[in-house]
Amino acid sequence: MPFVPLVLGLLVASVLSAVVSLAFGSERIPVADVVAAVGDRIQGDAPGKWDVIVWDLRLPRALLALVVGAGLAVAGAGMQTLVRNPLADPFLLGISSGASVGATAAITTGALAGFGIYAVSTGALVGAIGSALLVWLVATAQGGLTPIRLVLSGVVLSSGLSAIASFLVFMSDDPRAANSVMFWMLGSVGGASWEKLWLPAALSLVLGLAMLAMHRWLDALAAGPETAAALGVNVAALRTALFVGLAVLVGLLVAVSGGIGFVGLIVPHAARLLVGATHRVVLPVAALGGGLFLLWVDVLARMVARPQEIPLGVVTGVVGAPLFLLLLGRGRYRFGGEG
Repeated sequence: MPFVPLVLGLLVASVLSAVVSLAFGSERIPVADVVAAVGDRIQGDAPGKWDVIVWDLRLPRALLALVVGAGLAVAGAGMQTLVRNPLADPFLLGISSGASVGATAAITTGALAGFGIYAVSTGALVGAIGSALLVWLVATAQGGLTPIRLVLSGVVLSSGLSAIASFLVFMSDDPRAANSVMFWMLGSVGGASWEKLWLPAALSLVLGLAMLAMHRWLDALAAGPETAAALGVNVAALRTALFVGLAVLVGLLVAVSGGIGFVGLIVPHAARLLVGATHRVVLPVAALGGGLFLLWVDVLARMVARPQEIPLGVVTGVVGAPLFLLLLGRGRYRFGGEG
């Protein structure tokens, strides 16, 4: 598809969807009232009836869904390039499992209680960065950050960390701990606030722009390390920079939203199917598409079982699995020039 019209269309759809999504929840609000509430805030007028619900609760949630979806999609595209594997997702390096250990420890043991409402997020971030560091140490000890070493180290450590998280739940005296941990592991943006929004948004933007700036290097790396080296790319330095950036970004996203699967796996593939495999066009389309996808996933999660909410990972799995199979069934789709 033509790149510029597609990007403009995704931008318009994201803005309109963000506004419309504010009408949905346990309390239905007419779209006209939503627009009026947002307009009153922007213009500095006196707050109306729906001000708190729209501006303080639902708008940060919608924006966080856009940010997390965009960040996971960009991270997924970067991870697939880093390990040259079409099945890679942002959680390949055990980051999600490490975050689960940190969050589970915070929930079941009361560790980091001094951080208040940020205790679980802080534990998840520490666990995510710790797991990425473990993968780094194991891979470099074996000879470097090659795709096969990263994949094997990530898979093995992920299994071990998941077992630790399960053990912490099993040993907990709190009967509600298992439910809390399970809901967090499957992901939610229900705890969104304006304070939690700016850091993941800034980091997603910075890393996305950095990857876009070196799109030619990423294209060369996707074609293979030998090709990249022949084109003058410092493969080791690029892999290191990409690994560190993705680890920090995914760790932060998991800390604020939990482990939301499938977004970082299917959205980059859909972007390549629409505009081709070069990172110059894949990254913007993946970012906008990922944000739009997760925004409507969150709407479904709120509406299907009102007044309860379904974890986002459940909805992304139900929607993402058949969608991914549909993408794989397209005969003209290729990943990195391979069938």
